[in-house]
Amino acid sequence: MEFVPSYLKLLDGGELARRAALLRSMLASCRICPHDCGNNRLKDEIARCYSGCLPVVSSSTVHFGEEPALVGTRGVGNIFFGNCNLRCVYCQNYLISQNYREERKNEVSIEHLAGMILALQEKGVHAIGFVSPTHFVPQMVMAVEIAARGGLRLPLMYNTNAYDSPDILRILDGIVDIYLPDLKYADEEMGYRYSKIRNYPAVARAALREMHRQVGSALVLGGDGLVKRGLIIRHLVLPNDIAGSRDALGWVRQKLGEQSTLSIMSQYFPAHRAGVTPLLDRKIRESEYERVLALLDRLGMDRGWAQEYEASEYYRPEFEDRDRPFKGGIDNGESDDDTQQKSAAS
Repeated sequence: MEFVPSYLKLLDGGELARRAALLRSMLASCRICPHDCGNNRLKDEIARCYSGCLPVVSSSTVHFGEEPALVGTRGVGNIFFGNCNLRCVYCQNYLISQNYREERKNEVSIEHLAGMILALQEKGVHAIGFVSPTHFVPQMVMAVEIAARGGLRLPLMYNTNAYDSPDILRILDGIVDIYLPDLKYADEEMGYRYSKIRNYPAVARAALREMHRQVGSALVLGGDGLVKRGLIIRHLVLPNDIAGSRDALGWVRQKLGEQSTLSIMSQYFPAHRAGVTPLLDRKIRESEYERVLALLDRLGMDRGWAQEYEASEYYRPEFEDRDRPFKGGIDNGESDDDTQQKSAAS
C-alpha cells in the first residue's frame, strides 16, 4: 500500500490551514521555542534567534548525508533554515546558524519557500527535510499548507537540536512524519558552557517524549524500504564525554524503550570556536567512540546506525557554496553508506 503523508489528511477540511494560522498568530508574542522571548515577530522585532516574520532559508539542496534509510538512492530535499536558538561553540553549520545579520539577507516569502519545497520534490527526492526548523515552525507549516495544495506528496522530516516546546510539537502532530532530533547533553552545565542554554537536558527530554508519543518507537517503512514515519534520535559523541553519553542514552533506554532507533555520530571536529575551547579542541579518540558503541551493547539497543569512526573526514559542510554545501562525497549523488555503518534498522 502506498504511503500517504499524514499532513494530507489534515489538508482536507482545512485543519492544516487552521494550524498554520494558529502558529502564525503566536509570532505576535513569540513562544515558538522554550526561550519564550515574547517579541512581536510579525513586526520583525528581534530576540534570541534573530529571526523576524519571514523565514531565512540558507540553502535548499538535495542531500545524501542523512541516515541510509532516509536518503535511499535519490537523497533528501533539505531546507536549511538560517539562525538558531542555540549558540553551540562547535557548530559545524555556524556560517548559517550564528551569522545572523548576514543570514537575514536570505529571507524569503512563504510562497517562495513553498516553491522551494515543490522544486525539491520535482528533483525526485524521497522526503523533504527541514533542518533547524524550531524557530520557523509557523512559517514552515504555512509553506507546507501551500505546497500540499500545490501537489506535495512526500514525507516531512523535522531535523532539530531538540530545544523545542512540547506545546508547539503538539500542534505538529499529524503534520510531521519523521522526527530527527539531537540529544546533545545529559548535564545542564555542559549545555550552558558549550551551547549557552541553561536547561537543555530537561527541555530536550520533554520534546523527545512528545515526539515519541506521536510516532512511537517503530519505524514505518515504505515499499522502497525507506523510512516514511518514525523517530530517529541522533547523539553526537563529543571529546572528554562532554555529551554525557551514558546518561543520555541510558535515559532513552529507560524512558522511551530499548526499541528506540538511534543514530550514533562520530563526525565531530573542532569547528567554529571549538579550536580555542579547552576540552573541545580536538576530534574524538577512537577509544572514546568505541566506549559509546560498547554502551549500546550493554543497554541492549541495536536499532539504528553508527557512523564509521572516520566520518569527521567526510562530513564537513562548506556553506560558502549554498547550492552544494556538502562536497565531501555526500551530496554528489553518492549514498552515505561509506560514512555511516548500518546496524539493525527495523
